[in-house]
Amino acid sequence: RKRILWRYPRPNVRPSFPFRFDDDAFFGPRFQTIISNQEDQHTIQVISFPGGRLLWRYGHLNVRGSAPGYLNTPDDAYLLPNGLRSVADAYNCRVLLISPPGAVVHQYGRTRACVHDPPRSFGAVNGATPVPGGGFLVSEIQGSWVDRITAAGRLVWSFRAPVSYPSDPQWLGAGRILLADYARPGHALIVNTRGQVLWRYGPSSGPGMLDHPSLALPLHNGLIAINDDYRDRVVLVSLATRRIVWQYGRT
Repeated sequence: RKRILWRYPRPNVRPSFPFRFDDDAFFGPRFQTIISNQEDQHTIQVISFPGGRLLWRYGHLNVRGSAPGYLNTPDDAYLLPNGLRSVADAYNCRVLLISPPGAVVHQYGRTRACVHDPPRSFGAVNGATPVPGGGFLVSEIQGSWVDRITAAGRLVWSFRAPVSYPSDPQWLGAGRILLADYARPGHALIVNTRGQVLWRYGPSSGPGMLDHPSLALPLHNGLIAINDDYRDRVVLVSLATRRIVWQYGRT
């Protein structure tokens, strides 16, 4: 019904720490917290839900860096079941695991060694999505690579996605990966671990066209939710019909 149920910051309330360019935001375990990475602000924040209280932050406001405590365009931060926070530190070309006290306890990739050579190094990291059993799906902007690494940092497989800019791959199970193509016209795709396309949505024009979609997520009723960034909307696409069946926001 498109009614806003909850919002942070609350209207007319200034947050205790600046909150700008929050991309993306994900619930933590038990849905009591939300973690958000503020890309252009170079910070991560954890807030309580539904209280909306700042619980934790990492990074220096509007200052990019690679030393301990600094980030450079953080993307896709997650709260892990073991209490650590993970983040794709995009232009430092690394994935970090950060403890609640703010210490980096593990790093995948070498800082600013922005070359596709997983698991030793990665290109600019667009996403690092946790997968069941530990480890991550890592998407690299240069070369359109998607890599699966274990929690111990071992490379399981790597493939070049058939897109110009792979964004935020999501593990669907049974060897299938859902990802967005951050381009115009953009696409949402399901591929296998060799990069072969199993399903695709992406009209080249008209009201169904996507313009720089950044994230696609599966719902449990045969729908794919897509952030259509440059058309200012979220759409739900039917897997069966490849048509938009609902949207929030004005195209």
